[in-house]
Amino acid sequence: MTGGAAGVRATARIAARPDGRGGTALPTLEGDGPLALRRTRGSGAEARVMLVGAMSGPLGGDHFTVEAAAAEGAALHIGSAAATIALPGQTKGEARYDVRLTVAEGAELRWLPEQLISANGSDLYVTTHVDLMPGARLVLREEQVLGRAHEEPGRLTSRLTVRLRGRSFLDQELCCGPGASGGWDGPAVLAGHRAVGQLVVVRPEFAEARPSPRLLGEYAALTPLAGPGVLVTALAPDALRLRRTLDEALRTLDDRV
Repeated sequence: MTGGAAGVRATARIAARPDGRGGTALPTLEGDGPLALRRTRGSGAEARVMLVGAMSGPLGGDHFTVEAAAAEGAALHIGSAAATIALPGQTKGEARYDVRLTVAEGAELRWLPEQLISANGSDLYVTTHVDLMPGARLVLREEQVLGRAHEEPGRLTSRLTVRLRGRSFLDQELCCGPGASGGWDGPAVLAGHRAVGQLVVVRPEFAEARPSPRLLGEYAALTPLAGPGVLVTALAPDALRLRRTLDEALRTLDDRV
């Protein structure tokens, strides 16, 4: 970890591989500063890792990076112990939070952190970039909450990219809050809601039998992607109802297996 007038720089690295005994080993589990990592009890062959926030942030000027790779045959589940809160800092300027996930053929990675909350006065740019090989499995959930209770949000820009063998089949960006393009809170985008989330599920069997597009309630939809995956996008008035919607969507997809 490094710090100074330009903000804190911190990186967490996770590498998973089969342990030869039917489970998953973690030869790399390194985190510093605000990105502490803890291995917790998993189920079956899965290795489970929790991001444990050791400091506030990200604050203005900070740059956090999480890198995780699942080798062939590994099963890795990554969560977080609490919500991440983007806050204004003494250093003016944008904070960054970059997530880089790599999933090999025959591996599975589940990225299921708690919500990201954009507090008033903050300015955060989040990127999530996933590289998959054929036969990889992915469950990825992202949830953004615009403002804490009874406050206006900060500026939040979120970009999500998923690639299969180097070719993108999902690339989307959403910018909300002060300074965002006009209409972000209008009926064509968030429609006044303060919680927005997406769930990406990639499975090899979806290449031949993808779920059909459909609405999942009034403010959620399932969309097949141009690859072996689906995207669920949801809006809600608060984080609790957003989580319920995305959890129900994942259960529906799991029932197909």
